[in-house]
Amino acid sequence: SVLQTLPGPVTNPSELPKWNYDGSSTNQAPGDDSEVILYPRAIFKDPFRKGNNILVICDSYTPAGEPIPTNKRAKAAEIFSNPDVEAEEPWFGIEQEYTLLTMSKWPLGWPENGYPGPQGPYYCGNGADKAFGRDIVDAHYKACLYAGINISGINGEVMPGQWEFQVGPSVGISAGDEVWAARYILERITEIAGVVVSFDPKPVPGDWNGAGAHTNYSTKSMRGDGGIDVINAAIEKLEARHTEHIAAYGEGNERRLTGNHETASINQFTWGVANRGASVRIGRDTEKQGKGYFEDRRPASNMDPYVVTSMIAETTILPAA
Repeated sequence: SVLQTLPGPVTNPSELPKWNYDGSSTNQAPGDDSEVILYPRAIFKDPFRKGNNILVICDSYTPAGEPIPTNKRAKAAEIFSNPDVEAEEPWFGIEQEYTLLTMSKWPLGWPENGYPGPQGPYYCGNGADKAFGRDIVDAHYKACLYAGINISGINGEVMPGQWEFQVGPSVGISAGDEVWAARYILERITEIAGVVVSFDPKPVPGDWNGAGAHTNYSTKSMRGDGGIDVINAAIEKLEARHTEHIAAYGEGNERRLTGNHETASINQFTWGVANRGASVRIGRDTEKQGKGYFEDRRPASNMDPYVVTSMIAETTILPAA
């Protein structure tokens, strides 16, 4: 993150100037042409400095105006601005799991160089022997609410030291902006607490749950009468591109998607009603009402939300290439 002082309060990204940074220091540009240009895209209230201070989500470009390779927002914005996609008003709810670690990179609350009791009592648990880091999690929740992020909940996860927050429902590109802003705020709060946050999809090998970013999704057609037929057709399209989606759903995901610990195998696409061992889950309420949303359970906790959300929208709404 970088800071800039402005002459007065700002309420819209269009009022902000473009800025630049040394891309050669981040391996994003050569030393002899090192400037990477930041384009302001979204504004949130700053929960750390408060007042008129803001947090700004930017994406990055070459001086010639071309998105640099690590700028995944630019392509997502293209997809979400497609008239056919806009007409469907895609909603996303992203369940961001993460693990809190000590400075020695061992899960918070675990015996040093040892293991806690087996999984079972920690999920949504209470008590000093079950919920490790709740003060951090609550501070993050409050900070996101203050910032104006559409954070919709938090809970303790299955592995001790692991937590989750949910962002959404958010429309189109805003889902990616809000998840990145929420991740940034979490990094800042853990920094203050002297704790490390990990988005690794399998932070501890063995009989411990991994960390995902389950992505709940619906379109206007899915939310309307007869939406279950649209959902079923969308799931068929996702199955047809399973390999492409998996390749874009996060690094190290093969360590998580084993078919165990509430996951489907990375090599096989499956779906089912209320099945948390499937690639895609349809909720009981959606089945009962004949309309609603579904959950793509494949994305890893370290996925890029711009990539995942736009890819789901592209696959399910736009004609196959």
